[in-house]
Amino acid sequence: MASMRITAPVCVALTVSLVCAGETISLFNGRDLTGWTADVPAADGGKEVPPSFIVRDGLLVSLGEPRGHLITNESYSYYRLEVEYRFPGEPGNCGILVHVSKPRVLYGMFPQSIEVQMQSGDAGDFWCIGEDIEVPDMEKRRPREPGQQWGGKEGDARRILNLTDGSEKPVGEWNTMVIECRDREIKVWVNGDLVNHGFNATASSGRIAIQAEGAEVEFRKLLLTRLGD
Repeated sequence: MASMRITAPVCVALTVSLVCAGETISLFNGRDLTGWTADVPAADGGKEVPPSFIVRDGLLVSLGEPRGHLITNESYSYYRLEVEYRFPGEPGNCGILVHVSKPRVLYGMFPQSIEVQMQSGDAGDFWCIGEDIEVPDMEKRRPREPGQQWGGKEGDARRILNLTDGSEKPVGEWNTMVIECRDREIKVWVNGDLVNHGFNATASSGRIAIQAEGAEVEFRKLLLTRLGD
């Protein structure tokens, strides 16, 4: 497609708000979880369980347990998401999920999406959850057992390894992850290094989610910039 020069703001209607091309919004207001909804299976049936996600000292905190997801109320496409996060105590697991749609399609927990991994030592891996995406050098970067297929279902080879090692900072220090979603293409940077680039994704829009997956993680920035189509 030929590039076009945009001379006036181009806006798209979302569930509630209006986001214009080039405009940056914060998905976290620093005070509460307005704009987000938690999906925590342990709380099903009205069971009283501790919160998995809280706001503490102006930070959005995933406490890791009970396990689940914090999901935006709105859907997004064509955007760049800048996230600043850290594991304040021990190294652990978490992730940012993009193109989120149906809840709990895998293991009764994970929503249909493409996960951008934040697990210590593996930040930038892709995990396919009911969706799929391709990368260059698939045989090397997406290991599979004999007879196993690439895909997003249980039993599939769902993990896609990132491109680099050593991009993350030591535990306790802040990391910056940038996720850029354009149509069916996803690029990921960690602390300025391009760590993954996928294309031909089976989804191009959806909600955004943060995991609670066993470790405490703090977030101090969740900025979304709308990109031109």
